[in-house]
Amino acid sequence: MSVTDDRPSRWTFLTHHARVLVEIARDPEIRLRDIAASIGITERAVQGIVRDLYEAGYLHRDKVGRRNRYSLNLDRAFRYPTEAGLPVRVLIELFAQHDMNRSEEG
Repeated sequence: MSVTDDRPSRWTFLTHHARVLVEIARDPEIRLRDIAASIGITERAVQGIVRDLYEAGYLHRDKVGRRNRYSLNLDRAFRYPTEAGLPVRVLIELFAQHDMNRSEEG
């Protein structure tokens, strides 16, 4: 199959783990169903990703009433060896800047 087919390619640069982390950074009180709807995956998949991120030390959860409030460990380094020296703060700041630019334009 060639790139010039009529079907658009479905791959993206960011993994679902990165997208979930960014959504939590945008709203620490976000519900898992809202993350799922925002990035286009199932709520169950989001639950698994949040568990992965929690177990790896990228986020913490606190119960506030019936909901969770998340906090990120922005100093935790990326897992892949080529980026292992960089903190996830770099990714979050990139999207925070992107969000600020969009709000200033709109």
